[in-house]
Amino acid sequence: MPKIKDIPKFDRPREKMEKYGPGKLSDAELLAILLRTGTKDLNVLKLAQKILQKFENEKFINITIDELKTMRGLGPVKACEIIACFELGKRMLKGKKSSILLSPKDVWERMEDIRGSKKEHFAVFYLDSRNQEIQREVISIGTLNESLVHPREVFEGAIKNNAASIILAHNHPSGDLEPSQADIEITKKLIHAGKIIDIKIIDHIIVVNDSWSKIEV
Repeated sequence: MPKIKDIPKFDRPREKMEKYGPGKLSDAELLAILLRTGTKDLNVLKLAQKILQKFENEKFINITIDELKTMRGLGPVKACEIIACFELGKRMLKGKKSSILLSPKDVWERMEDIRGSKKEHFAVFYLDSRNQEIQREVISIGTLNESLVHPREVFEGAIKNNAASIILAHNHPSGDLEPSQADIEITKKLIHAGKIIDIKIIDHIIVVNDSWSKIEV
């Protein structure tokens, strides 16, 4: 069984996290970072995979120290560290509700603070691999044009937030849901840029006070 030091450096969990961020790591790789070392027979990645195979996701989140200690290679110190990590995560997320953006209507509802504005706001929703919202960011305020909405501004936040995909949205102060030629051209440009860096644009939604439309390109 190869040791972790025998794995190419770019494939080691800690090095991958430093270079690409935690969003690019598998569950086993994240757990391996917590474990730090494996056993005589299993390197740390294999040990992490074995642990995850034994416990279902839902049960693993609420696992006890005694249950973890039944796994060979997990003593009280490692077991306590894993439990402490999970407990901290639960406390940090307590009371926070994840928004799952699956439809244009969901986006329209999340744009409540913007859709009636007298100025045009261009927003980007950064999503994880399960379409859960990581963050919404307003990229520009003013008439949409290429100088205000540039791929660099849109995808810089996506990379920073380890987004798997994004949704674009902007309001039309006029109340007209018909996309302008500039809307269409910017959407095409951003879709093309997203393909290059492998970040999918799911939708581009125009919102007004009482309705929404989807830009088809």
